[in-house]
Amino acid sequence: MNVYDEAHRLAKAIKDSEEYKEYIDRHGKIMADERNQKMVDDFREKAMEVQMEQLSGKEVSEEKLEQLRKLQDILMLNPDIKDFFISEMRFSQMITDVYKILDGAINVSEK
Repeated sequence: MNVYDEAHRLAKAIKDSEEYKEYIDRHGKIMADERNQKMVDDFREKAMEVQMEQLSGKEVSEEKLEQLRKLQDILMLNPDIKDFFISEMRFSQMITDVYKILDGAINVSEK
């Protein structure tokens, strides 16, 4: 068994998965609409700012968190953006599950 061949098979299986196909389709729809793309990009930028503050140990104000939640609620009223975020979450979960399987199989600290 060649590890690289298996990795290529895994990559193909991921690309053939419904999660990936749906994510690519929804991503294309978002990128085709400049307004939707800008809204998603703005939301991600604000979410990243909050995440960076949290990771650096700064306390994020409740006001800033509430603004982010409200922005997310507004975005979720847009069916295309909502579908995109849902498909992105499903695809991300699949990739996370694959990483967990690999980590469980090769976790050196447990051997």
